[in-house]
Amino acid sequence: MKILHTSDWHLGHRLHEQSQYEEQSQFLDWLETYIKREEISILLVSGDIFDTGVPSTQSQKMYYDFLIKLIHSSCKHVVITGGNHDAPGTINAPKELLSALQVQVVGKVTENVEDEVFQLSVGDEQVIVAAVPYMRDQDIRRAVAGESFDDIGDRYKMALVNHYTEVGAYCESIKTENVPVIGMGHLFAIGGSTSESEQSIYVGNLGDIGAEDFPKIFDYIALGHLHRPQKAGGTNHIRYSGSPTILSFSEIGYEKNVILIETDGGKPLKIENVIVPKFREVLRVKGSVDECITHLQQIDKETYSLKPWVEVVIDNQMNAKIENQEINKAAEDLNLEVLKISLKNERNIQGLEALLESSKQIKELQPLEVFKMKCKEQNFDIDENVEIFDAFNEALQIAREN
Repeated sequence: MKILHTSDWHLGHRLHEQSQYEEQSQFLDWLETYIKREEISILLVSGDIFDTGVPSTQSQKMYYDFLIKLIHSSCKHVVITGGNHDAPGTINAPKELLSALQVQVVGKVTENVEDEVFQLSVGDEQVIVAAVPYMRDQDIRRAVAGESFDDIGDRYKMALVNHYTEVGAYCESIKTENVPVIGMGHLFAIGGSTSESEQSIYVGNLGDIGAEDFPKIFDYIALGHLHRPQKAGGTNHIRYSGSPTILSFSEIGYEKNVILIETDGGKPLKIENVIVPKFREVLRVKGSVDECITHLQQIDKETYSLKPWVEVVIDNQMNAKIENQEINKAAEDLNLEVLKISLKNERNIQGLEALLESSKQIKELQPLEVFKMKCKEQNFDIDENVEIFDAFNEALQIAREN
């Protein structure tokens, strides 16, 4: 049996206000072709299907069109979980209809763990999938009068561990010999490497879950949330597939993956990274203004199916406004789009007020970044007041979910 693990599609995402519809459509076409060619039996999608809780009609059409196309493929089952970007209602709304198409969705944590576990059959083989979605802190981490901050933080982490323990115990109760068990999750596991495009899941400094916290019953754990493909805690069987398309310039420099898992009765799982093609080149050029312009001209000489997007990082800082104008003027007639111009180490030399003078730079700032910078300007030591930092995180997460 062949199982494919992917996550973090972020359909509808915009990179510096540029729609990524074209490359996301091409990814889904490639994924459909790969599933058919390799005769994939089960597809697992570990959260963040959409980039926002209220996805556009265009994004939803991409999603449903793709699922309908799989009816005519070798893929007998699809299991999809909600991520922190997904609205549970959006994922769960077509639950009954999708179930008739052998597509199982779990948009939010359920009251009964049995509802998150699926026994799937393909020919003579079976597999158990524990589809755990992103666990929202307002569902499991309610403060009560008189409870200390440490108690609250510990309770959040323990809720994560306990939920996986309950799910694992149920899987064990229904498992028969030679049936592999696969867990899913959308969270931050200790040791993971992030990029700028990941919206922080609220974990504070106490909510991280380690590889050792997952039940041993799982033969493989398909994780989502981190956009760089990686193993969690150095383990081979707990992995992030990563996002299939570049969602931030910080994600330049490594291949995008989906992960192929193969089973053969009771034999050990075979796990293999499958490289996703680059549908649009996202590039970074560095150097002086003249050097950057030369790099841009070299990019223009190449042939691409989609117009390349470029970040320009300028070394010297004589006059940022003039330098930006020079870069933009040089790029006008080139077959590329310069989406971002920055100065090397500029965030180390500019304060919050200076950054806010540029509306373009405001769009590049993350709320947590602004909060930290404001604390620094007010001489408020956030490292010595972690409860304030965590309170801001919690308020921010609730605002995003609403």
